[in-house]
Amino acid sequence: MELRRVVVTGLGALTPIGNNIQEYWKGLSNGVSGSDWITRFNTEKFKTKFACEVNNFNPAEHFDRKELRKLDPFAQYAMVATDEAIQDAAIDLNGIDKNRVGVIYTSGIGGMFTYQNELKSFLAGDGTPRFSPFFIPRMIADITAGHISIKYGFRGPNFATVSACASSTNAIIDAFTYIRIGYADMFIAGGSEATIIESGFGGFNSMQAMSTNNEEYKSASRPFDHTRDGFVMGEGAGTLVLEEYEHAVQRGAKIYAELVGCGMSADAYHLTAPHPEGEGAKLVMKHALKDAKMAPEEVDYINVHGTATPLGDISEAKAIIEVFGDHAYKLSISATKSMTGHLLGAAGAVESIAAILTIKNGIIPPTINHTTPDPEVDNKLNLTLNKAQEREVNVSLSNTFGFGGHNTSVIFKKIS
Repeated sequence: MELRRVVVTGLGALTPIGNNIQEYWKGLSNGVSGSDWITRFNTEKFKTKFACEVNNFNPAEHFDRKELRKLDPFAQYAMVATDEAIQDAAIDLNGIDKNRVGVIYTSGIGGMFTYQNELKSFLAGDGTPRFSPFFIPRMIADITAGHISIKYGFRGPNFATVSACASSTNAIIDAFTYIRIGYADMFIAGGSEATIIESGFGGFNSMQAMSTNNEEYKSASRPFDHTRDGFVMGEGAGTLVLEEYEHAVQRGAKIYAELVGCGMSADAYHLTAPHPEGEGAKLVMKHALKDAKMAPEEVDYINVHGTATPLGDISEAKAIIEVFGDHAYKLSISATKSMTGHLLGAAGAVESIAAILTIKNGIIPPTINHTTPDPEVDNKLNLTLNKAQEREVNVSLSNTFGFGGHNTSVIFKKIS
């Protein structure tokens, strides 16, 4: 069977450094840090007191009171980013076959605000179960796919992929696959996350996964820096409109890039730590290159997972050198989590958007907050430190890895 071509025709983003695509890209290219003191809760007794929050977001500007009863913050973010992506793709909702449009939209955790607040309310009472009828549908991670489908009438495949921080890249990969084999003509794919809340911070702090550098909170997300001490929590959403190439051409859609290959693998090593030699990371990038029918030398840019954890950054750098050989030193590489923080289940979608925009704009976003080289990271790699670099990008690759050893890679190419 001949596989169909898949292109990206719409983008939407709600991030700590910009509440739409234009603002997000401006923040990326200017090296803006989204990290600041937490406003969501009292951090007095918490080890970490900062995060990359979404700013200047008023739900009442997007939803009425009846809708808000049904939407946890993670779903609110998803709907706003998706609205932008659908408008960006200029989809004529009356002129397409909605039976051939699917939605694969995810979250690594789901409605953590809803779960915590409902449980607190119950525990503060007399034991009488006065839970909201919207408790479960607000909380479950798949619900955004349902909301998007209902709002727009899309009746194609509809579900969520959950693989921790790789979740939204898995959503993109599944959508890519279904379009390739002819199961649908278009997909809305992406992810959202909203975990800047007491239970989220308490849990990640207890794992010693997050930075506790409260003294230098603005620059605490420092991938590949010798002084890094963990990731900085982010929140937000990213949405892509994926479409079969001929379908896009026939309706006169603008095309950002072609999605040409994907990879998936497992570390099979540890619940939360990466394989020290990057075995799963090597495998997933090799799979993506093979699927795209590309030589390593054809890749210009890698948006790395780059969370600023002591082990993860070293592991990924080793994997890149192993897979790309001498070409590794000709690549442009950057870790945009240095600006946005780690959006967990939304990271893959938001960072895929960054990779796509490097192709469109010919600018490599920087890895900011870098001051001290790590002797365990090859200093000949071009990590685009602290300042954006101009470069023509024909092919970009985005890596996303998740707790449980889940690894994903996607490759985008300038349309030809």
